[in-house]
Amino acid sequence: MRKMGRQTWYFENNVYINEAATVAGPMEKQGPLGETYDITYDDLHCHEDNWEKAERRILQQSIQTCIQKAKLQTDQIDILLSGDLLNQNVSSNYAARALSIPLLTMFGACSTSMETLATASALVDAGFANNAVAATSSHNASAERQFRYPTEYGSQKPASATTTITGAGAALVSKNPSNIGIECATIGKVMDYQMGDPFDMGTAMAPAAFDTIKTHLGDLGRTPNDYDLILSGDLSSVGSPILKDMLKEDGINVDEIHNDCGLMVYNSDQPVFAGGSGCACSAVVTYGHVLNEIRKGNLNKVFVVATGALLSPTMIQQKETIPCIAHGVVLKREELTS
Repeated sequence: MRKMGRQTWYFENNVYINEAATVAGPMEKQGPLGETYDITYDDLHCHEDNWEKAERRILQQSIQTCIQKAKLQTDQIDILLSGDLLNQNVSSNYAARALSIPLLTMFGACSTSMETLATASALVDAGFANNAVAATSSHNASAERQFRYPTEYGSQKPASATTTITGAGAALVSKNPSNIGIECATIGKVMDYQMGDPFDMGTAMAPAAFDTIKTHLGDLGRTPNDYDLILSGDLSSVGSPILKDMLKEDGINVDEIHNDCGLMVYNSDQPVFAGGSGCACSAVVTYGHVLNEIRKGNLNKVFVVATGALLSPTMIQQKETIPCIAHGVVLKREELTS
């Protein structure tokens, strides 16, 4: 691995995603990508007696399914990197309790999917792990209970609010050749544009996505034309236009190749306000639909930029603004030779 520019890691030892798995809840199952998920549930409890256990279950299932698809055993996994939205990363810690895999928990809020994938790739590239699993999860009801109001409260929300995705995703990273290569990763900086509304995450996170995309292109001397798709995490219908406008003001036009995971996971007639969000937002779209499209040859190079709002209920109650971050990973199609 070598560093390029200020914030980009370039993987030089042929790092790949060998397999991935996704688990999704009822709203996500009904969305346009419903058929791309490995496992889906018809209710938020996911056969458990509370929402936190439900999130733990779907995260553990995504990891185990990923490993099974790779035809490996858990004792062949050298490291698990996982994070979630709940305090002290309890979904990841409790899921890992049942797996007996060395664990590094990570927290980047909704950017965690690409944070774990970038770190797993770096560990594999450097030879510290042969098989690494990057994973993350979120759950609509567990997140609402922690960050806002329990769903039973029935509080009203503005149109700028997003809907936390119920889902989980995991990817197996190794040097074993596959047709999904991991080329590089750009690690984001914490940005704070003085936004304080927890019901408008899109506006708060857009500057972080802008900074990471701009830095990535500068670090590598690239333009948007080098990509088939630049995919943001969960900026929603509010934050996505802001991102594109900020890039245009800097001479970068991504209008033809940009999409947002939060806008892809639900149908326009579903009651999700501005779109989807949560750690699983980038994970279920990337590890399902995007990888499928790369394998089919419909996409050759994709820059996935997962965005995260680094807030807590305590900070919001203290009238703090919301610092945000975005981490990006480049996935590319590889031609396998027999």
